Amino acid sequence: MDYAARRARLAAQMQPGAVAVLLTAPEVLRNGDSDYPYRHDSHFHYLTGFGEPESALVLVAAQGDNPARAILFCREKNVEREIWDGYRHGPEAAKTACGVDEAFPIGELDTQLPRLLANAPALYYALASSAALDVRVQDWIRAVRAQSRSGTTAPATFVDVLPLLNEMRLLKDADEQALMLRAGDISGAAHARAMRAARPGMAEYELEAELLYVFRKNGAQFPAYTPIVASGPNACVLHYNVNDRRMEDGDLVLIDAGCELDGYASDITRTFPVNGRFSDAQRTLYELVLAAQDAALAAIAPGRPYSAFHEAALRVLVQGMLDLGLVDKSKYASVDDVIADKAHVPFYMHGTGHWLGMDVHDVGAYRDVTRADKPSRPLVPGMVVTVEPGIYVRPADGVPERFWHIGIRIEDDVVVTEDGYRLLTASAPKTVAEIEALVGTAHD
Repeated sequence: MDYAARRARLAAQMQPGAVAVLLTAPEVLRNGDSDYPYRHDSHFHYLTGFGEPESALVLVAAQGDNPARAILFCREKNVEREIWDGYRHGPEAAKTACGVDEAFPIGELDTQLPRLLANAPALYYALASSAALDVRVQDWIRAVRAQSRSGTTAPATFVDVLPLLNEMRLLKDADEQALMLRAGDISGAAHARAMRAARPGMAEYELEAELLYVFRKNGAQFPAYTPIVASGPNACVLHYNVNDRRMEDGDLVLIDAGCELDGYASDITRTFPVNGRFSDAQRTLYELVLAAQDAALAAIAPGRPYSAFHEAALRVLVQGMLDLGLVDKSKYASVDDVIADKAHVPFYMHGTGHWLGMDVHDVGAYRDVTRADKPSRPLVPGMVVTVEPGIYVRPADGVPERFWHIGIRIEDDVVVTEDGYRLLTASAPKTVAEIEALVGTAHD
């Protein structure tokens, strides 16, 4: 990754001589003296590639003959702490590793910032994202203002840096796309392993363990989010993640899980029968969701609005709801009428995708906020989206009982290309034939 180029792009969007400050995420105590596994702030890592906690990046935009500068603050070398916690770069090594112009101990941040902000026209930072950071900014500004008798001025403008970074991160370059393809391959292999391992009588967490094994075995550092392994009625709970039910013969199991590899997420959902054979009702709904995903994928191309693939999937799903009696055909003359009345919402209540990148629900605006009507923004090569239609049938009056407790979602990751899209998660089995040929084979 060319982190220096990213910093240069951000600095070029700032006012001449302005200063930007970005802090990484803090360590978080889990219990006792044990922290949660550390995970950097995505914006900070996007600009530095630096993974240590207690770090900050300061950018100073070019002005006149003064070029842009990048300054890193990080933990000092500490041999005693390294015995307990592992290697620390220290400022000198971090400067070389990150390719920045200067590096200081993180303990000097509050003394160096007033110096760097003196006479700067603007300060860019994550406005209102952290009460603690807001307080520190106030302290830095007060320290600069205290020098006013000598003619020193404090920044008069404060700019939220996040929208600039969000738009930069929205478009993935070739290196990012290659990394996300690898993450998709690992996650696809994990789903395939879970299918092979599945059998009635297993607990959901046993399939979760199969996923996590493949993630770590192949170098992924974390799950990109808490895995969902939802069998039977649990599949109708969108964010179910207790994963402790024992799966029964005849159940479907919905697995929504993806790894994070070198800071980039994958996001795959597959739904399959625990016993290896779809029932007629399960197959009917599964084929409907698969057709909806096919329609959504066909709607992805540069220049098409982001909303187009959701609308395409929704129309297929709603027509299926009418045909199968999930929605009362006697009340609605057309698919458009169902959608207008939101009669589909009890069975499909979420969108068909989201941005994907360093965060599983990645940054970037979904609408063109430069226009008064704020329409859905057009897709552009380099955007990465998930495509995840689903259907969820809970017991209810008027709903055919054969579909009760069936929850199905099929989710893949795609990158928009010049001529359409590229599938990043093709390694995860998806068709009925592929799934039925695979499920339970680890026990043959």
